[in-house]
Amino acid sequence: MVSDRLRPPAALCALGLLIGTSAAVAGEDASRWDGDARSSARLIAGSRPAGGGLVRAGIELKLKPGWHTYWRYPGDAGMPPSFDFGASSNVEAIEVMWPAPQRIHEQGMIAIGYTSDVILPLRITPKDRGKPVTLRLKLGYAVCEKLCVPAQANAELALAGGTSSQDARLADAERRVPKKVALGEGSELAIRSVRRDDGSTPARVIVDLAAPAGADLFAEGPTVEWALPLPAAIAGAPAGLQRFAFALDGAPPGAKYQGARLTLTAVAGQTAIEVAIRLD
Repeated sequence: MVSDRLRPPAALCALGLLIGTSAAVAGEDASRWDGDARSSARLIAGSRPAGGGLVRAGIELKLKPGWHTYWRYPGDAGMPPSFDFGASSNVEAIEVMWPAPQRIHEQGMIAIGYTSDVILPLRITPKDRGKPVTLRLKLGYAVCEKLCVPAQANAELALAGGTSSQDARLADAERRVPKKVALGEGSELAIRSVRRDDGSTPARVIVDLAAPAGADLFAEGPTVEWALPLPAAIAGAPAGLQRFAFALDGAPPGAKYQGARLTLTAVAGQTAIEVAIRLD
């Protein structure tokens, strides 16, 4: 079973309405859509490399115009997608990859997610590289317009190998996944420095970013229980840089900020990077 972080939906979410009808295998490249007029989901397959190895696939979410869904960390409110692949066949492990998100203003709060159709790429490690893989997914997610609605979808897809018509679309989604880099690495987009400022109350983290105008920054804690504030742009950056800050707030009870491993994601247009740091 592969699962991702769960977070209780915002108080404004209308609970109790679940979407989900069985979606059986529809072909080699994609499963049937499962959903309703607001949203639907399916699995898509990539071409399988000769000789086995990692298998490429994706979860495609289709959204009605005006609706949005959430990233792995939903921000001030919301529910990120959850994934249950436990009934899949010939699967050792599945990595869910996340294209770069955006800020979404939602009833006086700021969520993090996607405002249009999105593909979440998958990297699948088979148990036996010489045999076909069958994905069986139970997906939980939320879609929001003025109100938020929890949704479910079921999909099944046999990844038997051969070429796929979905390769170009998968490759485009993969390009949108933030590239993992080290602190300071990069030219047009780079996180140059991160420091803790204990002179403010509460203490905060200050991040200097080399990026084109309009870049954004997101911060995540080391576990799903952390709920760090969204970084805000502030003045005072050195020439040629942009400065962001966020309060050291939102850690679960008993957790320590000292030495905590944080993930920073910087987004500038179609380019995005992800940097892991430790708070010293």
